[in-house]
Amino acid sequence: MNRNISKLAEIAEKKSRRIIGLMSGTSLDGLDIALCDIEGSGMSTSLRLVHFVTIAYSVDFKKEVRSIFSKETVSLQRLCLLNEWIAEQHAKMINDSLEQWNIDPHMIDLIASHGQTIYHAPKHLHGLEKFGNATLQIGDGDHLSVKTGVICISDFRQKHLAAGGEGAPLAAYGDYLLFKDAEKDVILLNIGGIANFSFIPANTKTKQMFSTDIGPGNTLMDAWMQQHFAGETFDKDAQIGQSGVADDDLLQSLAGDDFFAREFPKTTGPELFNLVWLQSAIQKSGKENISVENVMATLNKLTASSIAAAIKPFATEAGIIYVSGGGMHNPLLMKNLRVLLPGMKILSSSEKDINPDAKEAILFAILANEAVAGDPRVFAAAGDCFPAISMGKISFPY
Repeated sequence: MNRNISKLAEIAEKKSRRIIGLMSGTSLDGLDIALCDIEGSGMSTSLRLVHFVTIAYSVDFKKEVRSIFSKETVSLQRLCLLNEWIAEQHAKMINDSLEQWNIDPHMIDLIASHGQTIYHAPKHLHGLEKFGNATLQIGDGDHLSVKTGVICISDFRQKHLAAGGEGAPLAAYGDYLLFKDAEKDVILLNIGGIANFSFIPANTKTKQMFSTDIGPGNTLMDAWMQQHFAGETFDKDAQIGQSGVADDDLLQSLAGDDFFAREFPKTTGPELFNLVWLQSAIQKSGKENISVENVMATLNKLTASSIAAAIKPFATEAGIIYVSGGGMHNPLLMKNLRVLLPGMKILSSSEKDINPDAKEAILFAILANEAVAGDPRVFAAAGDCFPAISMGKISFPY
C-alpha cells in the first residue's frame, strides 16, 4: 500500500484527530487558523479548540487577490500564479503559527483549507442555460501540503456542486453536528461578507434542516468604507454608520432586488452585491446627493432588515439565535437586529463554547474530519439542498 494511503488510514482509525481549519473570506481581513482536537465523527463528534489566530493580510496580499476577485475578465497568468502563491502564503502562516505555539507539524493530522473564493457563479446569477452552478476557490492544496508536511483536505465546495447544490453555504453540516438540540430548534447566523444562516430543527428532523445565504453581510459596508476612507477596511465600532441616518427611499430601492424574493436555499456574493449595484440603487432612488454617513447607515439597516426578514419565520419557534462572524462586532448592526427581532435571544456562539470568530474555520475542520472518518449517510434524510456527501480533495505532502 502507498505509504500516504496507509498514513491516511491510520488517521481515520484514530479515536481523535488534531486538525487545522483554515478560512479566508471575501472580506480579505486575513487567514483564520483554528487548531482543533476532534474526537469521533458524525453524531458522536466532539470538538475542542486548542488555539486560534487570525493573521491579517498585508496590503500587497489584498492587492493581488483583488486584481482577480469577483471580476468576469482577469489575467489568466495572474490567476495561475496566485493559485500557487496564495497556498504558499497560507503555508507560511501555518508554519509560523505552529512554531509560535511550540507544536511540531508532525503532531498535526490534517489541514482543512477552504481556499480563497475569487468568483461565485450560481445559475440564477449568470443565467446561461447550458451551464450549471459554479464557484472557484484558489490556494492549491498540494502546495499547502508539501510546504507544511501535513495531509491537506481542500476544495470542499466542488462536491456540493456536483451533488446538485450551489457550492455554498456549507455551514449546515458542521452546525448540525455541533449545535443540534433534542428539545428546541436552533438558528446559527453567520455575518461575514455575506450573511447566511442554518436552521437546525429539534429532534434532528433533518428533512426540515437547511442552510442558505441571506444577502449582504459586511461586504457592501466594507466596500463603501474602502472607497471613501483611505486606509480603512471596515467601519470600526460602526463609527460612520452611527453618525448617519438610514434613508428609507434608498433602503427600499436596495431591498427591492429580485434576489431577496428568491426561495431558500440560495447563494450569492460580491458578484451581485457590489458598489456598481449600490450606485444603481442610489440613482434609482434619486439620492445622488446623499451623504457618505447616511449611505453607511442605510447599508447597515439593509443587512439587518434582510436578516430579520429571512429568519423570522423560523425564529418564532427557535427562540435563540447564535451569531458568529465579523458582523457581530458591529454595534449598530446588532442593535438594528435586536430592534427588528423583538423578544428573540440573540447570543454569541460562544454560549455554546464555539469561538464566534473561529467558527467558520472550525466548521471546515469538521468537514475534513468527516471526509476521512465520517459516513455521509448521517445526512441522508436531509434532502436535495443538503446532500449526503463527503467533501474535500486530498493532497499528500510527498
